[in-house]
Amino acid sequence: MDLQTLIYIFVGATFALYIVIALWAKAASTKDFYVAGGGVHPIANGMATAADWMSAASFISLAGIIAYKGSDGGAYLMGWTGGYVLLALLLAPYLRKFGKFTVPDFVGDRYHSDLARTVAVIAVIFISFTYVAGQMRGVGIVFSRFLQVDVNTGVVIGMVIVFIYAVLGGMKGITYTQVAQYMVMIIAYLIPAIFLSLMVTDTFLPQMGIFGTTTFAFNDGVKEIPAGTYLMHALDQAVTDLGFNAYTMPGNLWNMFMLTVALMVGTAGLPHVIVRFFTVPKVKDARASAGWALLFIAILYTTIASVAAFSRVNIIDRVQNVPYKQWVTEGVKQADGRINHGGWFKTWEEGHLLAWNDRNGDGKIQYAAGKAFDDPKGKPHYNGKVAPDGHLLTSNPLPAEGKKPGPFYNEVYIDRDIIVLANPEIANLPNWVIALIAAGGLAAALSTAAGLLLVISSSISHDLLGRVMFKDPVTGKSKLTDKQELLAARIAAVAAIVVAGYLGINPPGFVAQVVAFAFGLAAASFFPTIILGIFDKRMNKAGAIAGILTGLIFTFSYIVYFVFMGGDPKDYLFGVAPVGIGTIGMVLNFIVSLLVSRVTEPPPAHIQEMVENIRIPRGAGEAHDH
Repeated sequence: MDLQTLIYIFVGATFALYIVIALWAKAASTKDFYVAGGGVHPIANGMATAADWMSAASFISLAGIIAYKGSDGGAYLMGWTGGYVLLALLLAPYLRKFGKFTVPDFVGDRYHSDLARTVAVIAVIFISFTYVAGQMRGVGIVFSRFLQVDVNTGVVIGMVIVFIYAVLGGMKGITYTQVAQYMVMIIAYLIPAIFLSLMVTDTFLPQMGIFGTTTFAFNDGVKEIPAGTYLMHALDQAVTDLGFNAYTMPGNLWNMFMLTVALMVGTAGLPHVIVRFFTVPKVKDARASAGWALLFIAILYTTIASVAAFSRVNIIDRVQNVPYKQWVTEGVKQADGRINHGGWFKTWEEGHLLAWNDRNGDGKIQYAAGKAFDDPKGKPHYNGKVAPDGHLLTSNPLPAEGKKPGPFYNEVYIDRDIIVLANPEIANLPNWVIALIAAGGLAAALSTAAGLLLVISSSISHDLLGRVMFKDPVTGKSKLTDKQELLAARIAAVAAIVVAGYLGINPPGFVAQVVAFAFGLAAASFFPTIILGIFDKRMNKAGAIAGILTGLIFTFSYIVYFVFMGGDPKDYLFGVAPVGIGTIGMVLNFIVSLLVSRVTEPPPAHIQEMVENIRIPRGAGEAHDH
């Protein structure tokens, strides 16, 4: 069966499954909408948590970052896995004891302030939209390649699918849909990884492939690297031959540390995972589901480094010095006798996620260090002239003879977000494997997008409308009926989907970069507020508000200036890159929060007593106070 038909079957079948589950688990009350009724089994909740956690950044983009950055990309692996452990062990039991399933709810009640709650709502919406922008871009990327539609059209299709099971099903529909999405995601990631591990190395388990030896000799354009070479040694040799830094050589350890910390502590401020601890019946179930989620996450995360290495080898082996015209039209015969067609190259090229610029006019694709195009950010200009054979030309001149980046002029631009998705095609794997990874990429992007959109809608309907704008001044609870609040949540979800779609069409960066920005903003705003709210009785509303605003404004301004306004990297504060600046923002938040809280009135006695009580994670009830 041809590839396109298989893709339609695999993607169509998974979409149908998600919609059926959403309709079956349609939310009938605010409790269903916010916390899935509080009756989810720990194993199912563990799968849903893993699917929520392993977003498009994990499935689509992370291996691409490591493939390009080498050992420096390990910051993402360490930060995200360590962050989940931090959340599960240090914060979740206390938040569960408190009985509030949203961060603004915790901030508002702990700091006894509607202003603090409102500031927290604004911060949650701001951070979640930054995060969801990366997910919607992932949806557009997958659709643009595999369903042969424009990226923008792909984003709109994704919006419709999310609308069905997020707006109708709420947390109940999302939870059971995410169980199915986890199964699709993990199968779609592991099967190609096993194929690649057997193809590239002598190891069956992809998690161990990074330590294996190569099964074939490949030529990087400078010299042949023999079969039986350790994979890491082969990669180091190949990339240094082409003018890159060694794959295993660490770069800026300071920035790697700052990014790792920002990703870890930012986890605590991303409420789409925190709410998961309230969807199970008991406290022990919450702890059990955290353990199951760690296991389910580890299955994929221990595979990513190997997949990244396989991808880089395949790019060098299959792309380097191949005649463009012959490859696309006739196919190139590989050493194993199979014909490797370059149709995938042309398709990604038409989607503006891959491009070739024949700078030396030899008709061959040459991959090396340096920029292939004259865009200052390394992306190709698509308004240049098109050569007769279809490839793009720009005004970028050949470098001076003494300034070659390597043995070749770099002539190819490859968007790092396509590495995982394109890898099965680059490796010439069977069509059904390629179709499977298309379904997995969509499952990863849609699962987290739905969770984030639900958080945005619940923050607006439950926290802003129910607990601030329509709060009963006597009881402190919402004046809205259950039906009214549910309607408000669904309307907010629709509005959030529209904004998320716009951000997916106009993304502020590549997937994992955008997600890293979201984690940095969360680290700078919420982590100190939650930690101090649990462990510091003297912490008050003035300190919390000042800290959140300081951390959020500083971090956001830094990112905007250096990423979107063209700030000079030489001016980085303490040399910290924008993706890791959330760590500095967090420190500023801690300092400002503690100083302000010590020079202002302490919180009321009953709040301090409550803080003492929530430190003991026994006796936590359901999250039903909404």
